[in-house]
Amino acid sequence: MHNREILVVGYGSLLSGYGLLAERRGGASRLIARDAVPVSIHNARRGLAKPSSHGSYLAMDIEPVDRAASITASIAAGEIGIGGLLLTFDREYAPLIARREEYDPDAFTRLIGLADRAGKSLGEFLMAIDGAASRDLLAYRIALRTMLDYTSPGYIFHPVEIDDGRIAIIAIGSGFDGSGDPAIVSRRRQYKMDRLLSLDESMRTEIPGFDRAGQIGYYAECVLGGLHGLNVGDLAPQFDETAGWARELAEHLRSLAACERERFIAATSLDAARYGERFSSRRTPNLDTLLELARMK
Repeated sequence: MHNREILVVGYGSLLSGYGLLAERRGGASRLIARDAVPVSIHNARRGLAKPSSHGSYLAMDIEPVDRAASITASIAAGEIGIGGLLLTFDREYAPLIARREEYDPDAFTRLIGLADRAGKSLGEFLMAIDGAASRDLLAYRIALRTMLDYTSPGYIFHPVEIDDGRIAIIAIGSGFDGSGDPAIVSRRRQYKMDRLLSLDESMRTEIPGFDRAGQIGYYAECVLGGLHGLNVGDLAPQFDETAGWARELAEHLRSLAACERERFIAATSLDAARYGERFSSRRTPNLDTLLELARMK
């Protein structure tokens, strides 16, 4: 069996121990990785766009900057890119990973089985599909839909090549331009999310019953990754300190920061020594500004 483990590149709520353990949602989609290393993600931008399956707010999505090229990731220190996390999960977590990304667990299990029978890792198997689709996101979704007789309105798993030769998977929102099946309307299309939004922009969205507290809580899950030295500068750019959401986010971060290291170590199965070797104490400058804003109250 080629897929005893599943490699996942996290770029949103999977960047923090708080997010991995899903504490904000009562642990309903709790994930425990077997290992974790920081990565820099290249040819990518991220932002809020995909309506969450956990509430009336927007979740993180990622898109290639150059749509003709693939999103890639590097484990090399000092690489410039957006901060991510390469997570290793035991295969038994496959249904939970799928459910968290609003992807049918049975379809995901069947997909892994197809990779097994092809003698490839899941990432390698998906990379072959991606290559045949000429790196076109919609063509890839169509090919995957044809193979599985399934596509998701939420997230769809795509391959992402790591610079050490391994190929992981990354969850990309079922596209505004199509899910791969005309009968399945993507969440982004359903809610007219044709571009990635900042937190400030999300606060003005017209999602029915918009959950402001849920949006801020979700965003905290993502930017907490900055406490581990992950580059979240694109998620914590310059902001208006007088904006109500800035102080709300700051307060939320302040209450979580003290226990985040312990949560992260537990969620990634690391020990303190390996954590110290792999993860930097350097923070995104504006994250410190947010934490200071909370202390100024």
